[in-house]
Amino acid sequence: MADRPPVALEDRGEGGDGRRYSPSIARNRDAIRDVLSAHLCLPARVLEIASGTGEHGAYLVAELPGLDWTYSDIDGPSLESQRAWRHATGAPLLRGPLEINAAETNWGDAERPGAWDVLFSANMVHIAPFEAVSGLIEGAGRLLKTDGLLTLYGPFARDGVIAPSNAAFDESLKRRDARWGVRDLDGELVPLAQKGGLRLESVVQMPANNLTVFFRKI
Repeated sequence: MADRPPVALEDRGEGGDGRRYSPSIARNRDAIRDVLSAHLCLPARVLEIASGTGEHGAYLVAELPGLDWTYSDIDGPSLESQRAWRHATGAPLLRGPLEINAAETNWGDAERPGAWDVLFSANMVHIAPFEAVSGLIEGAGRLLKTDGLLTLYGPFARDGVIAPSNAAFDESLKRRDARWGVRDLDGELVPLAQKGGLRLESVVQMPANNLTVFFRKI
């Protein structure tokens, strides 16, 4: 998109070797590790959409043996950070990054239907235009293996009900960009998933009023 908005809502420090660091990932990575460990069947090939700094992939590959993790993003500095994390860790199962705009119908080198066990995206859908959110879900339906999982982490509303802190966050997001906002899982995302051949399998409550959501390809 020619008018791509900023992709980060926080200052991301840089350690001097190209790797960037996200305060929010430092807070949530253990909880995400634990919920993925409980729900994923390993080994698994994971395509991460909007990988940001790259910290999630580097940490999870080290913590969960059998994860084969591929980064992707549309943001140049984020792609550079992901390359730096891959280089610094030297992990053979940490791959990419691929340049993917989720709003597009062709994801380039990721277009390997049935090759992916999991599509994972953290803290993307509320800071992206809805066409990117729709494209993410359509992409999962197109590319996941049968029984594969689309896994989303972040703040959501449920059937029109939203936590007060998430409601305030939603207002601040919309002031930044009217296309952004906390999405309603049941009212907005589930119908898209059903259209794409996915069913809502489980919703896990996470710290700070976040959720981890698992959709299964059927």
